[in-house]
Amino acid sequence: MLVDGSSYLYRAFHALPDLRTRSGEPTGALRGVVSMLRRLVLDGKPDYFAVVFDAPGKTFRDAWYPQYKANRAPMPDELGKQIEPLHQLVRAHGWPLLMIEGVEADDVIGTLAHQAAEAGIDTVISSSDKDLTQLVRPRIKMVNTMSNETYDEAGVMAKFDVRPDQILDLLTLTGDAIDNIPGVAKVGPKTAAKWLAQYGTLDNVIAKAGEIGGVVGANLREALDWLPQGRRLLTVKTDWNIRSISIHAGEKWQICAKPRLQEPCITLDQSLPDASAIGIKGQIGSAKLVTGK
Repeated sequence: MLVDGSSYLYRAFHALPDLRTRSGEPTGALRGVVSMLRRLVLDGKPDYFAVVFDAPGKTFRDAWYPQYKANRAPMPDELGKQIEPLHQLVRAHGWPLLMIEGVEADDVIGTLAHQAAEAGIDTVISSSDKDLTQLVRPRIKMVNTMSNETYDEAGVMAKFDVRPDQILDLLTLTGDAIDNIPGVAKVGPKTAAKWLAQYGTLDNVIAKAGEIGGVVGANLREALDWLPQGRRLLTVKTDWNIRSISIHAGEKWQICAKPRLQEPCITLDQSLPDASAIGIKGQIGSAKLVTGK
């Protein structure tokens, strides 16, 4: 199980009451995320478990598109104060915490989920981020504990009216306002799903753009030069060079084997000098691994 810690932190902050300690420190998001993690471990009883967060700073997408996420308001101070305490609580429970500088949590999750599936390991991604539904395939499904929804291949089709392998094309056509990634003006999920049902892929929609009439057809033709860049930005990478968290068939994935609430997981040495002894391969250049201690 791979948990999108950054997604749940934001959702918990906005969804839960403004809880505080006696000294006035905010704790609402802390309580929400830790409660969710405990429930995932108790109910799901995963064999392998890790919590993935975005690292501070810019990522490769900012280099591709300087306006990426430029419309986002600064993080509220009351949320920022809870990040490091949350990391400490995750470690205190024995749950490994993964952050890689310059790489978003989505891409870490995508790469690890892909590696696990290739190794024959069934993987559950726990997140409230719809972008991650593009990763759903045999051996990979997604759960959203905030809405109590589970997305396997049939679940994605029921929710979005497209197959998981069409999710990226759908998002490219509609854009992602939260991340400041434009799509085709006035094209929402229903129109995008209709086009994909008719033409199959974004490439075919682009090829047949001249056949699509009305205002949305004109808007599509105006957006043709942008769409490849939009698709590039919205693609969750599954081939990031994360050699130091490789999964190998027949070996235990020691990110967290058989997590228990009162028994720490086997942890990784941050310097990684002897990491190969527990299934961790190589270094990641400037990447940073943060794990439970």
